[in-house]
Amino acid sequence: MTLLKSEPFAAVTSMDELLAIASAMEQEAIDGYSALARLMRQENRPDMEAVFEQLVAEENQHLGNVVRWSENVRNKKPDPAQLRWEPADTFDDEGARSIAPALLTAYRAFSMAARNEERAFLFWTYVAANADQPPIQEAAERMAREEMGHLTTLRRERRRAFHEQRAQPSAPALDIPELESRLAGLLAEAAAGASGTDAPTLEKLAAEALERSSTVAQAPLGKSPLLRDGVPPEVSGHLAPLSELLLDCYLDLGERLVDQDDRDRAQRLAAGAIRCRAFVRSMMNGPKT
Repeated sequence: MTLLKSEPFAAVTSMDELLAIASAMEQEAIDGYSALARLMRQENRPDMEAVFEQLVAEENQHLGNVVRWSENVRNKKPDPAQLRWEPADTFDDEGARSIAPALLTAYRAFSMAARNEERAFLFWTYVAANADQPPIQEAAERMAREEMGHLTTLRRERRRAFHEQRAQPSAPALDIPELESRLAGLLAEAAAGASGTDAPTLEKLAAEALERSSTVAQAPLGKSPLLRDGVPPEVSGHLAPLSELLLDCYLDLGERLVDQDDRDRAQRLAAGAIRCRAFVRSMMNGPKT
């Protein structure tokens, strides 16, 4: 839960409350991206205004899905009065409104949006884990799956923006098991130099990375097109970019694989990669997650 600013205040106890939370979270994202679009318009950055308007459109679609779901199961729109507590903040513009507009890029914007979806995924995972009613647990798991789908779309957009910024250099060919093994080594090194509660968490994440490496080595998911051009040392040798790349690989495979069991397995691996990436980022960047 390290990517979230705080844990949910209390367990969700009704569908009305769950739908109200989902609606409030989507509206928060709409408001945030709309503010950034207005700022880019004021700063004469039509390219970035278009990026944030695209994100507003995506979030409006997500909100529409929540509203339709509420109308189908409760015969009414989500009711804000059902909120017993404010949802943990899952939207963060990461200082985009305070940096020089000329420094903001499409890649950075989509990276920010992807991290917001990660926060939402972690939020709903927490809600599902703490639900004491099967219908609430199932609904929260559905929301988590929705956020995983949103995350996949945004990370695809981020990759496209990255490739538009610069061409990928040639680099050593590495597969997912080797990359997970390298990630485990980097996590173990970080654990050796860590203090407090970080050390045992890093050791656990290292063990999980080794387990993923072994799992994929024994039952390969196939070659990821994201590794086609190799992996440069500045990615394979550093925690943050390597954890990012592995998450991208699992999300991509979870969408493109033909066999449903393989897709499900890739998504389970992606869930572990999200937890790893979230902790690495929070550890390296402090409170600005």
